[in-house]
Amino acid sequence: TIEFTGALHATVVKQVCLKNPSIKTLVYNATLVGRDADDFSLPKGNTITIAPKRQTSINVQFTSRFLRPAEAVLLLISKRVGGIDGATLTFSLKSEVEHIEPAGILKCRSPCYEL
Repeated sequence: TIEFTGALHATVVKQVCLKNPSIKTLVYNATLVGRDADDFSLPKGNTITIAPKRQTSINVQFTSRFLRPAEAVLLLISKRVGGIDGATLTFSLKSEVEHIEPAGILKCRSPCYEL
């Protein structure tokens, strides 16, 4: 589970580290699914390539729109490259709004009662 915590309407970015222990290149297609999948995004695109015996990080971005917790699932589905398939990976994405920042303060004066 990857947890995103922050202020309402704030953008939070988390990194997921992926390792390739094989001697062949792995390629994954990333998909966000679930009730709140629209609030999550992958800024660097949906295709992830991992060189042999290397690791890479992907950024997952979340922007809160509501006070309620948001939930989605990040699916990484392997594409066959050079006869090798990687395992399908799933990550649960959850959010929590910790506080609310005011957008602005407006002061006004008016009479409480008029004859």
